Amino acid sequence: MNDYNRPIALPLGHSIAAPESLIAPKTGVLDGQYVQLSPVAAEKDAFELYARSHGSREKEQVWTYLPSGPYSSPEVMLDSYLQNCESSKDIVFFTVKNKATDHKVGIVSYLNIVPANLTLELGNIWYSPEAQRTAVNTETIFLMLCHAFDDLGYRRVEWKCNALNEKSRAAAQRLGFSFEGIFYQHMIIKGRNRDTAWFAMLDSDWSQVKQNIQEFLYQNSAISLREANQSVLRKIDQGEAMRPS
Repeated sequence: MNDYNRPIALPLGHSIAAPESLIAPKTGVLDGQYVQLSPVAAEKDAFELYARSHGSREKEQVWTYLPSGPYSSPEVMLDSYLQNCESSKDIVFFTVKNKATDHKVGIVSYLNIVPANLTLELGNIWYSPEAQRTAVNTETIFLMLCHAFDDLGYRRVEWKCNALNEKSRAAAQRLGFSFEGIFYQHMIIKGRNRDTAWFAMLDSDWSQVKQNIQEFLYQNSAISLREANQSVLRKIDQGEAMRPS
């Protein structure tokens, strides 16, 4: 209470108008210059995706930090994994095709989709070794971000990964996602503890990130994407926002 016996106003976030419509990501094709993302067609995709991600130690490492895999055969991958991807209602999965080779080279998805909050996550991401260190991942994520921010008007896109997955953590920040901290003992995956590293991109970050990715992908920018996006990355709030001025 203040001196006039009235409640002291507590700090609140700024007002947000309710979304005019609650729209989830579409399940259609997302088409780019280097890649095409198509809804998973389990039986059609199974043998090629299996071949791209099995048969050598290097290939099978793509499954190290994922909840399932590797698989003993294309049929097991179809029954245990891809059919679930195709039929999922709450997670939107895509098969990634590399246009340069016409190969199906991986899987990505939208998940934790909350239209009421205008938030979602990009995850369940894997690519075969042949697609790594190419434009495939950059344009795949770019197309997904364009759909989330530009088409749907979402406010926040998240990226989460095993805290030990250094490649995923580096990729997130290279693409313009800011590190927000570690959730310790967050999950048990394949019988092992998983601490989860959280990253996010906000709609206020997107304009600059979008320009940086476009220049990198399509205009032969002399600056690396990691360097270009460095200025966009937000620092972890250590509590300053909660301290009285």
